[in-house]
Amino acid sequence: MLNQLRLDHANMARMLHVLQLRHKTLADGERPDFQLMREVVDYILSYMDGFAAPLERICVERLQVQAPEHQPLMTQMADDYRELKPRLMRLSHDIDMILMDNILPMDRFADDLKAYLEAHRAYLRHEREGLFPLIDQHFTSDELEELRQALPDGAEQELERLQLAYPDLYAELRGAEVPSL
Repeated sequence: MLNQLRLDHANMARMLHVLQLRHKTLADGERPDFQLMREVVDYILSYMDGFAAPLERICVERLQVQAPEHQPLMTQMADDYRELKPRLMRLSHDIDMILMDNILPMDRFADDLKAYLEAHRAYLRHEREGLFPLIDQHFTSDELEELRQALPDGAEQELERLQLAYPDLYAELRGAEVPSL
């Protein structure tokens, strides 16, 4: 189960890397593939909605009982994760506006994208360095199974669909190392 969480973590890091490459394109004064960005943002939003709440509930409940000294970390991570969604929703809206050929200041969009990427990468770092070791240390095999059951159905299939729809994305994801956060 922890391996599945780590795989999902790595896939999210790869998605963020794809957006980082598009940010670099923007910073270089070129127009990135906004349709690809739309797909990646939609994937992340869908994954957040399907996974964040069950994971948070299970982890917080277990760790409150088994490791109450780590409650501040869990609270901070939950708060940080909740703050990611409004940022991503704003990017989603802005991408829609761009795809409809509405005028949008690209420097503001690039700044918002950069801030989102930094915040999400910081969250993934906390996950890797804080949450995963706690899960490994404090969860029983039954609790890990419950956590596995909370994983979103079809997350891997959605990633595969995205990869097939966007061969360039597939090539980037397949060839990319998990970016260090």
